[in-house]
Amino acid sequence: MATSPFKFLQEVRSETTKVTWPTRREVTITTIMVFVMVALASIFFFAADQIIRYLITLVLGIH
Repeated sequence: MATSPFKFLQEVRSETTKVTWPTRREVTITTIMVFVMVALASIFFFAADQIIRYLITLVLGIH
């Protein structure tokens, strides 16, 4: 079921008009939220890593 390139482009254009594009404010807020979550995850994993390192050092008696 081959579609001509012209018809395909028409359908693509038709579908893109149906897309709800985010506003600049929504993109900014979402980007800030992503950076905050990355920072929180980094802090959590750093703390977990330090705690695990301490416990393993304690158990194995390594100084």
